[in-house]
Amino acid sequence: AWLIGRCLLGGDNPGNWAWLFILHAIEAMRGWVVAALGERWTTGIIVLPGEPLVGRGPYRFLRHPNYLVVALEIFVLPMVFGMIWYALIGTAINAAILYWRIRVEEETFKEASTPPSQT
Repeated sequence: AWLIGRCLLGGDNPGNWAWLFILHAIEAMRGWVVAALGERWTTGIIVLPGEPLVGRGPYRFLRHPNYLVVALEIFVLPMVFGMIWYALIGTAINAAILYWRIRVEEETFKEASTPPSQT
């Protein structure tokens, strides 16, 4: 819906080369994230029992680098077309979704790393 809205509301706006360059740098970051995750890359929240979390690539520096990439994309793509209001609204909505998503993901990681209780 976000991409369709961007096309419908700003399709005629000229592109800004500086923002486009930044967008391409962000996409390179996405490639680094996907390469670090390898076959573990997914849009779902999946924890492999007994497997440690990925700690290579950008995961050495950030807990959720893919979410940073998404947040930057949601802001920067509309900026390529001069749509600051769309960038700000999209970023705010994404921040709310990521707040929930990261809490769920962290709880899933926590549950997976907690040994079963001895009863």
